[in-house]
Amino acid sequence: MKIIQVTGRSNTGKTTFIKTLLPVLNKKGKVAVIKHLGDHEYLLAEAKDTTGFFMAGAEISAGIDAGKAVVTLRNNSLDAMLALLKDQGMDYTIIEGYKTRSFKKIVIGELQVEGCILRNPTVDDVLASIDRFDTY
Repeated sequence: MKIIQVTGRSNTGKTTFIKTLLPVLNKKGKVAVIKHLGDHEYLLAEAKDTTGFFMAGAEISAGIDAGKAVVTLRNNSLDAMLALLKDQGMDYTIIEGYKTRSFKKIVIGELQVEGCILRNPTVDDVLASIDRFDTY
């Protein structure tokens, strides 16, 4: 599984870039995205059974409808999530954020971090450099 880490300061266009990259990568294989929610907490929907099960102590609470499944996990380790996604057969995982992790990075904006292999790239730049990204 290739790890494509996208990092940069807030409001530099990381999410917009990822949304542009996703449909192109989807043509090449299965893609997952992990977003680091470093400065805010993800809020679970109130008064829903899956939230109630999680709040009552379930390690994993899942809900499945006709088009998707949603899962809440207690284990909030990036490494555990990467292992789970690899086990699910992902070919690519895009990570937004986690500036201090040692994966090869795409940097959006002028942030100076170690491991930058592309800065403000096009989708074509990423595809041409796909072999330069870390394999998990």
